[in-house]
Amino acid sequence: MTVINIKTPMSKEDRKKLKAGDHVQISGTIYTGRDAAHKRMIEALKKGSPLPVDFTDQLIYYVGPSPAKPGEIIGSAGPTTSGRMDAYTPELLEKGLGGMIGKGNRSEKVINSMMNHAAIYFGCVGGAGALLQSCIKSVEILAYEDLGTEAIRKIEVENFPAIVVIDTQGNNLYETERKKYLK
Repeated sequence: MTVINIKTPMSKEDRKKLKAGDHVQISGTIYTGRDAAHKRMIEALKKGSPLPVDFTDQLIYYVGPSPAKPGEIIGSAGPTTSGRMDAYTPELLEKGLGGMIGKGNRSEKVINSMMNHAAIYFGCVGGAGALLQSCIKSVEILAYEDLGTEAIRKIEVENFPAIVVIDTQGNNLYETERKKYLK
């Protein structure tokens, strides 16, 4: 198995090179946020306020990390179900978001928006929070600290493992792999 090393931020050209099924290791800056933060960001946009982060060509990781134990910078950091963000994702993709990291299917509306904006969706294994935690080298809360675990964080990662689930062309690993087992 070949693993592709990628750096963030990711240009559209770099995102277009990745294909559904590619195994990657991500290094660089990733932002975190879950449903409560996404809802707040969209409400801010509707009021004409800017986003708390410039997401242009950036990745957002759908995670609500558990509290850090003494001596740790972050607790277990496994992905949350991405579908919770589907109502908000197209608007963030329009604002330049380059991709998302999470688990589970995405809606047709999100996939169409991904194709329109050359965005990518990476999947991580649920239940691997301790492994993923070990790839996080620094953490800084940037916005919505009152949301606790759902605050927007800037995390620096090194060799963060993921799989391209949906590429910029809309190829969807969840669909193609299921079909193989229906025969």
